Amino acid sequence: MAWLEWGSPRSGCSHQIQFSPWPAAPGAGRLARAAIFAMVCSTTPQPRPAEALLNFLRHRMGLSEGALALGLKQAELDQAPLPAVLWRYGLLSLEQLAQVFDWQEDQP
Repeated sequence: MAWLEWGSPRSGCSHQIQFSPWPAAPGAGRLARAAIFAMVCSTTPQPRPAEALLNFLRHRMGLSEGALALGLKQAELDQAPLPAVLWRYGLLSLEQLAQVFDWQEDQP
């Protein structure tokens, strides 16, 4: 594993991404992106996820209110995006995480 770090000394913000330096398997573009994205750690507070995302996770991914509450709390503590946290804690499969990314890309 390798770490990529960037930040701004003026703002006090820094970000880290942990990634595997090996190339992803052919055709695994979104899944490889999901695996990299899931390791985000930031010193900048993450905004609360949009209600549309929460509804998508409830209704399309079938997450319970308890799972969402756990994910929201942990995302706040880790300063990490909610979908990444849900995947990291096993509440979303890698395929579901890719579906969330696809859905997010289609949103205005």
